[in-house]
Amino acid sequence: MKHKTIIEPFKIKSVEPILMSTEQERIEYMKKAHNNPFLLDSDQIIIDFLTDSGTSAMSVEQWAGVMRGDESYAGSKSWKAMEKAVKNLTGMDYILPTHQGRAAERIIYGYLGGKGKTFISNTHFDTTRANIEYSGAEAIDIPIEESYHSSLIHPFKGNLDTHQLKALIRQKGAENIGAVILTVTNNSGGGQPVSMENTREVSKICKENNVLFLLDCCRIAENAYFIKHREAGFENKTYKAIAQEMFSLVDGAAMSSKKDALVNMGGFLSLRDKKIAQECTNRLIITEGFATYGGLSGRDMEALAIGLKEVFEPDYLHYRIKSTTYLGEKLHKMGIPVIMPIGGHAVYVDAKKLYTHIPPHQYPGQALVCELYIKGGIRTVEIGSVMFGKYDEKGELIPAPMELVRLAIPRRVYTQSHMEYVVETFEEILKTKETVKGYAITEEPEFLRHFTAKFEKL
Repeated sequence: MKHKTIIEPFKIKSVEPILMSTEQERIEYMKKAHNNPFLLDSDQIIIDFLTDSGTSAMSVEQWAGVMRGDESYAGSKSWKAMEKAVKNLTGMDYILPTHQGRAAERIIYGYLGGKGKTFISNTHFDTTRANIEYSGAEAIDIPIEESYHSSLIHPFKGNLDTHQLKALIRQKGAENIGAVILTVTNNSGGGQPVSMENTREVSKICKENNVLFLLDCCRIAENAYFIKHREAGFENKTYKAIAQEMFSLVDGAAMSSKKDALVNMGGFLSLRDKKIAQECTNRLIITEGFATYGGLSGRDMEALAIGLKEVFEPDYLHYRIKSTTYLGEKLHKMGIPVIMPIGGHAVYVDAKKLYTHIPPHQYPGQALVCELYIKGGIRTVEIGSVMFGKYDEKGELIPAPMELVRLAIPRRVYTQSHMEYVVETFEEILKTKETVKGYAITEEPEFLRHFTAKFEKL
C-alpha cells in the first residue's frame, strides 16, 4: 500500500516549548524591532522560517558524537573524523575547517578577489556577494531566463546561463575572473536545483579558459535528490554518488555545514590546488584558528562528520523534499503566488505578484514578512530589493529582479500540524492583501543591510 501522508522518519525524543503570543503582543514586538524580524527575540516567534541555517534538530547519533568530542587544540580525533567525511564526499585533498560558511567565503574570496576582479554565479547569496564586494571585486549573477518567471515549471531553474558565461569571460578577460561559483541549490533563485548537465558545461567552459570553478555546496544533498528524480541517467545512482560526481567537476567548494550537514555550527573549504590551499590555510590560522579546528570545537566537528552521512539517507531526503513540497503546493492551490516548482529547503512567495499595488521601492517583500509575523507569529525573510537592491548615482533604488519572501524550513524540527498552521495564516493574508501598505528604510548599514536595517510603515 502506498500511503499519501508523508510522516517524519524519526521519533521526537526532546521538545522545546513555543510561547504562544497574541496578535496585539506581536504588533508591539514588531514596533520595538523596527519592523525587521531579524531584530525580534526567538521567544517572540511561534514558527521560525527565518533560515534553515544552523536550525536543524540533531540526531541521537550526533548528540552521542558531541559527547565524544576531542577538544585537543591540534590533531584531534574529531578533526580526523570530519576531514575523512569531507574528503570522502568532495574527493579533494585540502580541507579547511571553518566556524561557518561565510568564514570559508571570506578566506577564499579575500584571497581571489580585489579590485578589477569579477566573480560570476547562477546567483550569489547575500554573504557570498558581501565578501566578494568587500574585497573590491564585482559579483555578477547570470541564472537562466526561466528562473525569473516564478510560475513557470522547469526542472532545473537554478542553472547558470552558459551563453552569458562565455560572453562575460570574453568581455572581462579570463585573467580577471576571480572564479565562477555555482550555488546548489540556487538559494536566492527560489531554492531551485542545478542539473549535472549544466555543471558539466560550466566546468568545460572554465577549463577551456583556465578559470577557477567553485561550488557553493551547502545544500548539495537536496540538489542530488532533484538530479536523481529529474535528470535522465541518474535514476539508479545513490544521492551521495551524485553529489560526489558534482564535486568531481569543480576545483573547490565552500560549505556552510549548518544546512545539509545537519549541525548548528560549522563549515569548510575544500580545494584541489596546493598553492591556493596554503594561502588560504595561512588566512585560516590568522583569523579562525589552527588548521585542525578552524574555529570549531571538537564536538562540532564530530557532529558535522555524522551529519554528512545522515543527510544522504533516502528516507530522510524523501521526507525533507516532500514535506517542503506539501506546504508549497498547499499555498499554490489556495492562490498564493509561489515559485514553481517548489524547491528543496524553502517555499518562496512572489510578493510582487501578491501585492501588486506596492511598488518595489516600497518593499512588498518586507510588507509580507511583517504581515506573516503579526498575523501568525511566523518569522520569514525578504529576498528582494531589501536584500539585493542597490542605489544609482542619484540615490534612487535599483530594484532586485524579483521581490520574494522565503519560508526556510528547519530540518527535522516542525511537524505537519505546524505546516497547517502556516497555511491558515496565509488564508488571512489573502483576505487583507488589498489593504497592506509598503515600507521605507529609515536606517541601514553599507553591507548586508537586511540583517540590521530599520523600517517604518508607510
